[in-house]
Amino acid sequence: MLSSDRTLASARAAGVVARTVVAELTEPVPPIITRFVERLVGSTRPVGVLFYGSLVRTLTKGDTTPEALSEGVLDFYVIVDRQADWPRGRLARLANAVLPPNVEYHEHEIDGVPLRAKVAILTLAQFRRMTRPQSRDTTIWSRFSQPVRLVWVRDSEAADSLLRCVVRAVGTAARWAAELGPGHGRPEQYWEALFRRTYAAELRVEKTGRSRSLIEGEEARFSQLLTASWVAGGLEASVLSDGEIAPDIAPAEHRTALRRWSARARLGRPLNIARLVKAAFTFTGGARYLVWKIQRHSGVAIALTPFAERHPILCAPAVLLRLARAGVFSRSS
Repeated sequence: MLSSDRTLASARAAGVVARTVVAELTEPVPPIITRFVERLVGSTRPVGVLFYGSLVRTLTKGDTTPEALSEGVLDFYVIVDRQADWPRGRLARLANAVLPPNVEYHEHEIDGVPLRAKVAILTLAQFRRMTRPQSRDTTIWSRFSQPVRLVWVRDSEAADSLLRCVVRAVGTAARWAAELGPGHGRPEQYWEALFRRTYAAELRVEKTGRSRSLIEGEEARFSQLLTASWVAGGLEASVLSDGEIAPDIAPAEHRTALRRWSARARLGRPLNIARLVKAAFTFTGGARYLVWKIQRHSGVAIALTPFAERHPILCAPAVLLRLARAGVFSRSS
């Protein structure tokens, strides 16, 4: 392919990726979610709020009832210009600057329906850095290669900034899918290989087939973004007679990529352990979240005192003792 033809093909493919991402970001969500986010944001002025995760997939499958939303936990990323733009203590802001993201838990009742959300906070600079191919942290670009909605945005300039980050995340994920996937295969096989490897790197325990479930029902979307991102990034691929695809990656380049991934995998586990330790001190609302999870899975209601909410680690032994007396652990064995 001539250089001019390759440049034109790359530009067209980049346009396909951008249009697909824009359509997803701007797809409406149920008004109950919009009102929840408006209450969450309050008087603050973040760059934007992105909605991702399992409940986005629930909406995609057509289940938009308030009951379905109240059964789970909404997942949001709040993107801010500066750490000080989101209300929290100095220690939490410092921790978020050093080891992003911080996570908070929020509950609000909207139109009589109780909704719950985990809210992660990043600055725009962190979001940009963590969606780049050079990022050693796999958590952000892998999440934002999946469908996401922009449910609150400050202005058009902010929307453009977030769009560029999400497009970059998709491109980063697609490139790693080429490196970590089979020598040739169906598009979904590349994504499944990628998500298996990112889950392993993040020390996340997931059910068998979890990587497949992320793609189910969205095969056309993932296929289009994979091949378009490859072309946009200058990676050529062959379409075989059986419909499978094969990225054109030189053996030496492939070996280099695998060494780079090994470094990320080695870093991923201590990084996420460090985040868990940090969360013990910075997870705002974490005690309420754990109480809700315990009640949902065990049926045991735990009264949360103000002291316990402020000091969940100190009060954890008492909670565990109460669960043991209720027979929760014996029932699960």
